[in-house]
Amino acid sequence: MLRGIFITILTIGIIGTSYWGYKEHQEKNAVLIQAENNYQRAFHDLTYEIDLLHDKIGTTLAMNSRDSLSPALADVWRVASEAQSDVGQLPLTLLPFNKTEEFLANIGDFSYRAAVRDLGSDPLSEKEYKTLQQLYSNAEDIQKELRKVQHLVIENNLRWMDVELALASGQKQADNTIIDGFETVEKNVEAYTESDFGPSFSSLKNKEGEFANLEGNKIDEKKAQQVAKDFLGLKGDVVADVTENGDGSKLGFYSLRIDDPDSKSEIFMDITKKGGYPIWVIQHRDVKEAKVSLNEASNNAVKFLRDHNFENQELFESAQYQNIGVFNFVAVKDGVRIYPDSIKMKVALDDGHIIGFSAKEFLQNHKEREIPKPSITLEDARDKVNPNLEVMEDRLALIVNDLEEEVLCYEFLGVINNDTYRLYINAETGFEEKVIKLKNAEPLYNQS
Repeated sequence: MLRGIFITILTIGIIGTSYWGYKEHQEKNAVLIQAENNYQRAFHDLTYEIDLLHDKIGTTLAMNSRDSLSPALADVWRVASEAQSDVGQLPLTLLPFNKTEEFLANIGDFSYRAAVRDLGSDPLSEKEYKTLQQLYSNAEDIQKELRKVQHLVIENNLRWMDVELALASGQKQADNTIIDGFETVEKNVEAYTESDFGPSFSSLKNKEGEFANLEGNKIDEKKAQQVAKDFLGLKGDVVADVTENGDGSKLGFYSLRIDDPDSKSEIFMDITKKGGYPIWVIQHRDVKEAKVSLNEASNNAVKFLRDHNFENQELFESAQYQNIGVFNFVAVKDGVRIYPDSIKMKVALDDGHIIGFSAKEFLQNHKEREIPKPSITLEDARDKVNPNLEVMEDRLALIVNDLEEEVLCYEFLGVINNDTYRLYINAETGFEEKVIKLKNAEPLYNQS
């Protein structure tokens, strides 16, 4: 009797375990098949988009009408962005393919900057046409190599999962067609220099991430600790872990981690090596129930900026997220807002202390500027604004447009129905440079 029960239970256990193993195997296979399908889709989409990119660039070279050229260049930008997205979906983490991604990004940037500018008054130069011809030729090289890989993938039923395993294990498989093909593409792209995009494009790229206008001498780690202590208003001996930025970084800075015994919290901050300017500060601590109003917190932020020699900063945006106030400041000169010179701050609403500070944009962009006089009047600029906008405020402002150029604009703040917008009309040409929809107040879903 007992033996029979034992055999029955054992049989049920074996059947259950087998069924569980079978289901696990099925689910694992389903996940692998889905991953393989996604890789195959991204690869074939990439091949198609490089084909399309080549055709689109060729089409722009054949165009003569300025009206047709702008949308065609915008198409080149769109296709290059989609191709870049597909590269990111392939399992190429362990295979150097960054030059190809960078090349696609550069094509996108070049075509976008040309597409959004007024080609009627500022047509493509001979050098830019030569750049397009070079891009056309380069895209053809990539297209040929990818088509060759695609042909072999289809003919030999090659799987991307095998590529991923080969890359992860570092072992050579019998057939490395895909890896070899992508390595060939990457090697060819390395030969395309950035100078192909023209000197203005190169100078723009080189400017990224640099603090070109900082003044002062280079500081050491000891001086960086003293800067941190003074900036944060810490008393007594301060113990900080200091590390230098990596070799590949364009920004020269020290990163500090400080234990603050008063607030029993950790503070993290970066300080530039040149001149010893704080780039950003974050204090990690629990922020309790709000006892300080948003207005009072903004006054604390203004005082903090003045105490640390950030003069002529004007608050232009504020918001409250739970018990934290977030404030955006912008520099003002001769009554003109200088948006590139902006500073962001966070203030804890339980005690009104500063818990976040970022001056990266200010440090990268701040310099002595001569503000030009506007060529058109405020009334002329207002005529360019959407007539449905009910204008509440207007002023002059310096902004960075889509071509990464600083331009003087008339700024209009107004509403259409229940939405608030900022519009920027170029004060020299009357061109509508930017339209920004401001965020509405977030609804509170946890309140009945």
